[in-house]
Formats: sequence, structure tokens, C-alpha cells
Amino acid sequence: MKIGSIHTESPVFLAPMAGVTDYACRILCKEMGAGVVYSEFVSADGIIRQNQKTLHLIRFQEEERPIGIQIFGNSPEVMAKAARFVADKFQPDILDINYGCPVPKVTKRGAGSAALKDLHLMDEITAAVVQSVPNLPVTVKMRAGWNSTSIVVPEAGERLEKIGVKAITLHPRTAVQSYNDKADWSLIKELKQTVSIPVIGNGDVSAPHRVAEMFEETGCDAVMVGRGALGNPWFFKDSLALLNGKSPPETRSVTERVEICRRHLDLLLEDRGERWGLNLMKKHFGWYIRGFPDAAKHRRALVTALELDEMRQELNVLEKAAEKIDTLAYV
Repeated sequence: MKIGSIHTESPVFLAPMAGVTDYACRILCKEMGAGVVYSEFVSADGIIRQNQKTLHLIRFQEEERPIGIQIFGNSPEVMAKAARFVADKFQPDILDINYGCPVPKVTKRGAGSAALKDLHLMDEITAAVVQSVPNLPVTVKMRAGWNSTSIVVPEAGERLEKIGVKAITLHPRTAVQSYNDKADWSLIKELKQTVSIPVIGNGDVSAPHRVAEMFEETGCDAVMVGRGALGNPWFFKDSLALLNGKSPPETRSVTERVEICRRHLDLLLEDRGERWGLNLMKKHFGWYIRGFPDAAKHRRALVTALELDEMRQELNVLEKAAEKIDTLAYV
């Protein structure tokens, strides 16, 4: 599929997730077949202040392309200035606007999904960004509306397309729902039938087979995966296998998990250094190390490791245990 002039072979994308989709995560998912990967969402205010922590969230490597940088804010002027800065300094493939985040610390500032309360402001922000980066495809990730009485799909989609947005990702829950209740995939289908630009479906894609189900039920052009990929970069490989009529493994062996943990840790160390890399890896162990005998014991040992050598040693211990666990699993 194409987003503006950007072409991607894989129709399964990695969603932007704060505190998760850093360089290490994006590389692993890209290697497993993710089509487009997205940065963590980045504050437009932080960008124009050139806050170094903020700018680090934007940096990427060439092997990550095509990559989208997602920004959020409540001011057309600030968003436009931030978009121009990102385009000039980092040259991503896609600039994405966040109209989907339901987290109060974002919405109370009028950003994220709060923009859906005022479609005129949404129009102004979007138009300012589109005009500021004429050579870069601008996309939007959005919710269905603020609450159940203010659903803005498909109207918002029509407005965004008219302004010049090149694709829309829809998470069909409201901001008030957050991640509760069931995502209403019928809204993705309705949006797809309304606009001519690509529509990317998102929400409740909890397992690889759900990717195929979303394509079938909604007719969307691509599927964006968020929480389903936590501790499971194989999600993309398995989804593509199913889409091509193949049968992926039902689960990943503990040995495979240890191998991917080592790779993830090495990437974090490369990107963030030992102190930050060590701490950041601990939350990923919570997703990788689960669902097998004594997983809690091994996970506890890994997340309480104080030094890099201790963490590596605990991975060695788990690797030895994995030989027995995996043998029993396949008897």
C-alpha cells in the first residue's frame, strides 16, 4: 500500500506507544516484518524548545524506514513549527498527528483525543501541519470521538481528507472508554467506505489471527498493532504468515524468548547506555517472561537485577531451564 508517495510491502504496522516504541522495540518489530513503525508520541512544545530528551525520542536509524514520527499539541502554530523542525532535522517518511491519546495528562491540555471535542480546532491544527511540511505525508491517528454522545466518525475523516491528510488510523473507542469495552470495528468499515485515502484499523488486535479478521470485517488498508506486540515482536511475522495462508507456531519457545531478550537488551544498551538500558529492559521482561513453568520466579530475578552482569547471568540461568521446559512442552 501507499501513504502519499511512501510504499510499504507489509500491511501490518507498529503503533506508537509511549515508553515502549523506542529504537530497540522498533528495530525488533521491523526485523519481524512490521511495515511502518512509529516513534513514541512526542510533545510539540518539547520539540520547539529542543528539549534533548524529547529529541532523543525522534532519532532513528535508516534501517527503520519507513518510519512515522508522531507529535501532539493543542496549538496550530506550535504544531506547525514542530512539524517543520522534525521534517528538516530528522527527515522521517511520515508525520503523524495524535488525536487518539486518552491519557488525562495529555487531554487536560486540549491535546490528543481532546481535539475531537472541537473539530474546528482539529481542522486548524491539521491544516497548519499539512501546510508546514508540503513534501511530507501527514497522517492522523484518532479515536471515534470524545464520548458516546459525540462520535465524530466519519465526519472527521471527510474533513481530514479534504485538508490533505494522506491516511487515517482509527482506534474505534472513545476517549472516555480509554481501553475498556470492545472496539467497534464497524466504525473502521464506515470510515473506509467514506474516504478515498488509506484507512488503518487499530484496536483489539490482540493476536495474529485478529489481523486477518480486521481486514475481512472492515476492508481497511492496513492494521496497526499496539499492545498485542508487547513482548511479542513475532506478532508481525505470524500475522503475515496467516495472511499468506501459512500456519505460524502457536507459541514461542522459552529458548526463543531468551534469545530475543538478549537482542532487545543489547539494542537498549547501544541506544541508551548501561544505566538506562538496564532499567528500561526490566519492563519488557514483564511481557516476555510469562506463560511457562516458573516464569514468575525467573521474571522476578531479572527485574531485581542491579547490575548488567547479574542480569546476563539470570538470562543464562533461564536459558538452561528453557532446555527442560521446551522439551516438556513438545512431548
